[in-house]
Amino acid sequence: MSLKKYFFLFFILFSVQAFSQKDYVKIGGALRYNLYDKSWVDDKTDPQIAWDTWRLNVDARTAGIDMSFEYRFYPADNTHFLHHGWFGYGFNEDLYMKLGVSQVPFGIYKFASHSWWFQIPYYVGLEDDYDMGVKFDYTGIENLTLNLAYYHQAEPQGTPNYSARYSYDITTSADASIKEAGQLNLRAAYKLTKNIELGLSGQYGHNYNSVLETSEASTAFAAHVVADFGNFNFKGEYINYNYGARDNAGNKLNIIQMGAYAADYNIAAKANIYVAGLAYNIDVKLGPITNIQPYVDYSIIDKSVSNFESTQHLVPGFLITAGSVYTYVDYALGKNNAWLGAWTDGLAEGSANAKWESRFNINMGFYF
Repeated sequence: MSLKKYFFLFFILFSVQAFSQKDYVKIGGALRYNLYDKSWVDDKTDPQIAWDTWRLNVDARTAGIDMSFEYRFYPADNTHFLHHGWFGYGFNEDLYMKLGVSQVPFGIYKFASHSWWFQIPYYVGLEDDYDMGVKFDYTGIENLTLNLAYYHQAEPQGTPNYSARYSYDITTSADASIKEAGQLNLRAAYKLTKNIELGLSGQYGHNYNSVLETSEASTAFAAHVVADFGNFNFKGEYINYNYGARDNAGNKLNIIQMGAYAADYNIAAKANIYVAGLAYNIDVKLGPITNIQPYVDYSIIDKSVSNFESTQHLVPGFLITAGSVYTYVDYALGKNNAWLGAWTDGLAEGSANAKWESRFNINMGFYF
């Protein structure tokens, strides 16, 4: 029996009356600006101030059916796209379904990072990823959350091209006409204590080559821990991924192309990722400022091909909270890092002579 038929039976078996709650419509959004200075750019006009993004959010409920939608605009990159858009239904107190574009249940929820920059898994499609399909969240076992999802395809294309999207997905290149197709995710997160969460995640899918009309298996696995100790928060994660794919001539690929924000770069098709982040919350009373959170996030991609150089990602910084205004002050450092000076091949083969590059960045956002 196909996966689609299994999910259809699952839907029928658990279709019971949803909780009756009042209907509503909520409209919100955000406006964000960046001030930045890049070490690898020889530009006398740096540092620069740029309009980062503005977004529209709509959340609603009618007759027990929920809807959540977010659309983002990035003027500096001349691109806009859907972030998420799903219909939700609670079958009972323990089981909830999301149908549409939702966050893929994999690894640390909702982010493996503390900083504005995310951790390195985001840039290979394994942190805060969104795809099109159906997801079930189950909380009927004490201290345990289970997530099961089937994603038929990547999220819809935005403007101006196929790579105009929020989260990173495999994209077609000149010699490899491939795309993601038919992905199954299973995630389990267990509260060992009130302040410690342990989790395991598995992902199995296919990368389809439209020229060969064949698919290659694509897998990813993760183990994570999230812990609070007083004012400290720690996030740790291990990921192994293998994006199986072939080029149009039938050769197995060690490098694949991924895209988001209307641009593409190359990544290693197989690797291990190590993630660690530590933050400390400080409550203050400084005018409108109520909290300052210093943090340091570090992650590394250890690529499976022996002559590929590792990618490193280090972000010390702090978050300032003032009502609904959040300001991230980061000094992002990277080596063989696409977003920090090594765009095309930093996340793929990299360079043995690569230097640490940096970007000082202040992101100020008003969320409403």
